Amino acid sequence: MSLLDTRVPAVLLRIDRNPFHHGTLGAARSLGRSGVEVHVVADSAASPVGASRYVRQMHPPPLPGASPDDVLAVLRRVADAIARPAVLVPLDDASAIAVGRMRDELAPSYLLPSMPGTLAERVADKAELAAVCASTDVPHPTTLIPDSPAEVTDAMRRLGLPVVAKWSRPWLLPTGSGLRSTVLVRSVQQAQELFLRTGEAGSRLLLQAYLAPGPDRDWFFHGYADHSGTVRAGGPGRKQLSWPRGAGLTAVGCWTPNTQVQALAERLADELGYRGIFDLDFRRCGATGRYHLLDFNPRAGAQFRLFADSAGLDVVRALHLDLTGRPLPAGAPLAGRAFVVENYAPLAALRAAPGGRELAWYAADDRAPGRVMWAQWCRHVSRRVRERLGTTTAPAPPLIPRAASPSLTDNEKASS
Repeated sequence: MSLLDTRVPAVLLRIDRNPFHHGTLGAARSLGRSGVEVHVVADSAASPVGASRYVRQMHPPPLPGASPDDVLAVLRRVADAIARPAVLVPLDDASAIAVGRMRDELAPSYLLPSMPGTLAERVADKAELAAVCASTDVPHPTTLIPDSPAEVTDAMRRLGLPVVAKWSRPWLLPTGSGLRSTVLVRSVQQAQELFLRTGEAGSRLLLQAYLAPGPDRDWFFHGYADHSGTVRAGGPGRKQLSWPRGAGLTAVGCWTPNTQVQALAERLADELGYRGIFDLDFRRCGATGRYHLLDFNPRAGAQFRLFADSAGLDVVRALHLDLTGRPLPAGAPLAGRAFVVENYAPLAALRAAPGGRELAWYAADDRAPGRVMWAQWCRHVSRRVRERLGTTTAPAPPLIPRAASPSLTDNEKASS
């Protein structure tokens, strides 16, 4: 018998157009294996997710840059098709922010955590996050917000080179602009050129002190704050390999106990009154040893399945259980468990995993998405090679959005 209430379906929402977002597949499998009917509102073109046996139906998503009213219209159409209340699971920042704003309008068609409608937007906004960290005494890299080219020059002098430049609200970056959510800038001129594009970017430019990467410095924490505010499921993890190498999304991660990271995450969620799934990224300062919060993602992170405990509980299942009024089982952490994204770390997927391992794409009970992924990935890589060799006169746009991939943390993208 399933722990979850299988009478209540789930709707996974993602506005971002990344077909290789393995977190969406992880959520579909996590809920589908428990007997929950899963609907996915995301781009289905070239996406391996639609091949999963655990997806009941794919639905067309809102367009990139869609207004909250447009997102609401799409979700209402899906709710009408399902014809009963469903648990809604946003899987990118734009979706989480839109859903937070429209919580009242989405009820009673969807079950959602109860928290202030502006909180998701507040923590996802990079400028607001710096203020949140200051008010809660959570370490955060020194961040300056220039209002003029002269202030850009002054900020670069104060912070020292290189500097991390990031847009406060990366989900507003226009498609095709060439702007990236985060860039490592190495000159005043480069920073000023970015500042002059503020109007185009749609949000403020932040200049932030750069924390150098290094062994055992990159950490993440996934958790679920239940209706009482208690952080359940999830845990701290250490990034062992990233893509691109040295900086980027987690290609190989390991569930690693870390009392400092755990305490920071739980204190921050408590002081904010946060409810729901969250994903935090930390970098340990090599000079001080302090863990600095780099990113607060108000939704599930792509590698959330790393933290499936001895009772099979992960943050997505915790959300469904809590919102349907069911108790959350008390499982034990599986320290040493690994998570590997095969297309980014194929050799790691072949090595022995004494602590247990979950692969992002391959699953013995759901093989089709892995086959589709490899076919799509090979085409993607070959096209990129042709472009670099100059053999393609009119290259198609890359499958992976470059402007603001929500699965990368800010310092990670800056280092790439």
